[in-house]
Amino acid sequence: QVQLAESGGGLVQAGGSLRLSCAASGRTFSRYVMVWFRQAPGKEREFIAAISESGGRTYYEDSVKGRFTISRDNAKNTVYLQMNSLKPEDTAVYYCAADLNYQGATPRLYKYWGQGTQVTVSS
Repeated sequence: QVQLAESGGGLVQAGGSLRLSCAASGRTFSRYVMVWFRQAPGKEREFIAAISESGGRTYYEDSVKGRFTISRDNAKNTVYLQMNSLKPEDTAVYYCAADLNYQGATPRLYKYWGQGTQVTVSS
């Protein structure tokens, strides 16, 4: 069982930066692939980025490549999403998810989810 809690969302102007954190409970964090999704109003949940158990492999959705960076600190049971050059279209609730296997971009395949944190980018 893994419990996830996101933090770090907020209101930022276009071009600004935010760093999201997702803290996980339990002693087996390093066994899990960690993933960030986002969901804007009226839209489906969208894959953003994923990181392997050790942090050696990362995956990004095309629209955030070069702007967002996913990382993890297994000693702190935390995964991060550094978001730079934010755009109004990045406005969404951001969720972290975990699973023992990388499930690609399909939200329903990930077993554990946080409650989400709101990111709002003003123009």
